[in-house]
Amino acid sequence: MPIIVNLDVMMAIRKISSQELAEKIGITTANLSILKTGKAKAVRFSTLEKICDVLDCQPGDILEFRKEHD
Repeated sequence: MPIIVNLDVMMAIRKISSQELAEKIGITTANLSILKTGKAKAVRFSTLEKICDVLDCQPGDILEFRKEHD
C-alpha cells in the first residue's frame, strides 16, 4: 500500500502508550491498533486532528506516501 502509517513511531518518540493515546483521543484501543497497523481504509479528519494535538505533530509526521514500483 502506498500510504504508510508512522503512528507507532510518533507514539514512541512522544513516549505515549496505545491505551493512553486512545483514551485522550476518544477511540478504542482496538481501533487505534487498526490505525497503527495501516489496516484502516480511512481516518476521520477529526480523529487525525486529535492525534496531532495529543502528539504535538503534523499529519505528515504520521502519514507518508510511497510510490509502488511496477
